[in-house]
Amino acid sequence: MMFVPGNNPGMMADAHIYGPDSIMLDLEDSVTMAEKDAARLLVYNALKSIDYGTTEMVVRINPLNTPYGRKDVEAVVKAGVDVIRMPKTETADEVRELEAEILKVETEIGRVGETRIMAAIESALGIRNAFEIASASTRMMGIALGAEDYTANLKTQRTPGGAELLLARETIVVAARAAGIACFDTVYSNLDDMETFRKEVELIKTLGFDGKSIINPRQIEVVNEVFAPSQKDIEKALRITAAIKEAQQRGSGVIAVNGKMVDRPVVIRAERTIALAIASGILSKEEAL
Repeated sequence: MMFVPGNNPGMMADAHIYGPDSIMLDLEDSVTMAEKDAARLLVYNALKSIDYGTTEMVVRINPLNTPYGRKDVEAVVKAGVDVIRMPKTETADEVRELEAEILKVETEIGRVGETRIMAAIESALGIRNAFEIASASTRMMGIALGAEDYTANLKTQRTPGGAELLLARETIVVAARAAGIACFDTVYSNLDDMETFRKEVELIKTLGFDGKSIINPRQIEVVNEVFAPSQKDIEKALRITAAIKEAQQRGSGVIAVNGKMVDRPVVIRAERTIALAIASGILSKEEAL
């Protein structure tokens, strides 16, 4: 998910050519108070006029308790945004407030139910309420960690090892899985240290995250390389799914690969490996059948 400032029309026009899975146009932290209204108009026009293809389009709005938040919601819903990202989410009530605001605009334009929500959790209170936030709305598609505000709230700072973020990361993954939605890691802003960035991506994949927020196209390749399954893993997953089909054809509930029983967790991991391989372009849907 690549962050793009909402006050930069050149970057908004070109962002999709680098191949991110998701583009997040930002109306919040990257836009000064004096530019808020102009940026909202730029983002509205970008969503209406630029062909982003199949790229998921997200807009980070300003909080609803600011003079800008409700205007942001109205503009981006009318422009047909896929997902609204809530910043600094701390309670489930905030999610429900946004949900009501989205519904009001969707009802007005006759397009109810199309806009989804992502909540960014950026404080100790937000982490404490992570599951309640994650399960507050049927529109909720994912929760994300915002590390800069979170570490400031904890009265600490980010380190290369990321020990200060471990509890938050694990809490967000568990909350997302319990709610049946996705989870996304925070940005890494030092573009001159790609080695540490890769280690961070490897860590968040190990923890169970679905993806990572980025700030520069140079980071896309690293995220894709880390999250894409190896050929060995793909071949193993295909053997498992083939064994499932064979067992179903026999009318048997017993699944075996190379003489070893295959239980449900192994099947789930195989299915995810194949889904990632397809998403990464390594495997076609036809090859997975």
